[in-house]
Amino acid sequence: MADLTRSEVIKLMAVATKPLNLQGVNLEGIDLHGLDLTGANLSGATLTGANLEGITLTGANLSGAVLKGALLERADLTDANLQWAQLTGTNLQSAKMGGANLVRATLLEANLSGANLKTATLLGANLNFANLTKTNLEGADMRDVKGFNPNEEAVKSK
Repeated sequence: MADLTRSEVIKLMAVATKPLNLQGVNLEGIDLHGLDLTGANLSGATLTGANLEGITLTGANLSGAVLKGALLERADLTDANLQWAQLTGTNLQSAKMGGANLVRATLLEANLSGANLKTATLLGANLNFANLTKTNLEGADMRDVKGFNPNEEAVKSK
């Protein structure tokens, strides 16, 4: 059970100092779809099974966050810090992740089809069994990535 509800997060957004600090908070299963959490600190937060469809997390800190099975379809994670994040089974279809830091992130069985990871850093990330169909990886740092097959239908780095 989450520590906060959607309405409580919205109230915090209205009164809290910017950016919103939800570091280490349990938000398991919460529905935050469509909200703008630009620059928020969600490092170490638990968002397992959360509905984050269409959320804006531009420049947000999600380092070490647990997002297993979360719905992040069409989310904006441009320039977000997802270092060491747990994204197993996460749906990131058509997500904007340009410039994101995914160093050592676990994207096991994640759906990244149609996602934009242009110039993202995936150094040492785990992409085993991830769906990379039509994923834009142009200019992405793919060094030491586990499970990446350059013959898949992803848009390749140039």
